[in-house]
Parts: sequence; C-alpha cells; structure tokens
Amino acid sequence: MTNLTGKTILVTGSNRGIGYEIALLLAKAGATVAITARSLDAAKEAAAKIGGDVHPFALDVTDADSVDKCAEEALGKLGKVDAIVNNAGITRDNLAMRMKKEDWDAVIDSNLTGAFRVIQAFLRPMLKQKGGSVINITSVVAASGNPGQPNYCAAKAGLEGLTRSLALEYAGKGLRFNCVAPGFIETDMTAALKEEQRAAFLARIPLGRLGSGEDVAKAVAFLASDDSSYITGQILHVNGGLYLA
Repeated sequence: MTNLTGKTILVTGSNRGIGYEIALLLAKAGATVAITARSLDAAKEAAAKIGGDVHPFALDVTDADSVDKCAEEALGKLGKVDAIVNNAGITRDNLAMRMKKEDWDAVIDSNLTGAFRVIQAFLRPMLKQKGGSVINITSVVAASGNPGQPNYCAAKAGLEGLTRSLALEYAGKGLRFNCVAPGFIETDMTAALKEEQRAAFLARIPLGRLGSGEDVAKAVAFLASDDSSYITGQILHVNGGLYLA
C-alpha cells in the first residue's frame, strides 16, 4: 500500500460512495484526512466510522462562503493541506432537448465551478508551503460522452481541461494537478441492476468486472503521494479497459 504518513489530505464529498472509499484508504495509508460533507453531522458520522486521524468539516462546494470557511477551519486545525481530492458532484440527467436550465446550471456549478472554488481557496497556502497535489475525480464519460448526460459530460470534460491548465500554470511552483477518471464502479445503483442489465455492462468492459471504490482510491493515493512526483496534467483512467485513452 502507498505510504502517506505525514500527508494531510482533504477529500470533498467523502461521507459516502467513492469519496468515502477514498478517505478510508487514505487514512489506512497513514494520512491525516479531512472528510467533508454538506452536513457536519454527516461528515462526523463518516469520520467516526473510519476512525484514526480523520477530521470532519462541513463543506458545500456550491457556496463560496462555505468553501472559504472550510479552508480556514481545516488549515487552522490541521496546520496544512498537502493534497486535495475534488470528488463532490451531482447528476441531473436528461436528453439535451428536455434538459432544464437549472439542471444544467446545477451540475456545472457543483462538478466544475465547485472544484475550482476549492482549488482557489487552497492555492495560496499550497504555494507558501511550496508543494501540493490536487486530484480531480472526473469520469470516463468526459472522454467517451454519454447520451442523456450532456451537463455531466461537459462538467467533467471541463474539469479535465482545468486540470491541464493549472498543471502548466503551477508546475514551476511545486504544485501538481491530475485527474482520476473512473469507469463503471460498484455502487448502490449498480447493485440494484437486474442480471441482464449487469451482464450488458460487463460485456463492455474488457477486464470483465465492475470497478470498486478501492480501485479508484488506490489511484488517488498514488497521485497524492511522493511516488508520483514527476506526474502532472494527466488523466488516470480506472475503467477496466472500457475506454482506452
């Protein structure tokens, strides 16, 4: 397992799902983890389940004041943040001709602008400490597209473009920016699939299985560690061969 002893890492949207699995593995690898959720109670509950050096904070990435407050509190309590994992996001799926403006705006604001707000809030502290790693969680659909998800695909593709731009902008300052792009991952939603639906998913994946939250978390841990110190501006696909970048 990647050794993250001495690293302090903040994970957005980490009270459940893939974000929780990321926070769990980072803590097991020795990191101090700032776990966040819109509700402080939800963050506290997740932190208690993980145990160890895990600290809960309230964070709504769509609210600039909430982002600034979380950054201030996290830095005040933990002293530093060595890495950020931008995982928080939502879906509001529909065909383009039926999509409401508010559903488009909500997904762009949460999945793209929200990640930028978080990055911006921690840029100065990371620059002062002359080092840091930002890992943005995107999706295979940022590259492949997906019918019925124009807002989600656009947001995730935009996040990949933002990542490359910031990688170039801050490479000389010791900051690295990368993405992890999951494919089909085991979730509550996929667990509820009918057998024929699951078989159809699996038929599209060369490795023949859905990914796990831990698969994604291991990629994140690598990019947060010093083992990846010569890697920036990259999209690490974790999709079992579903899409070959």
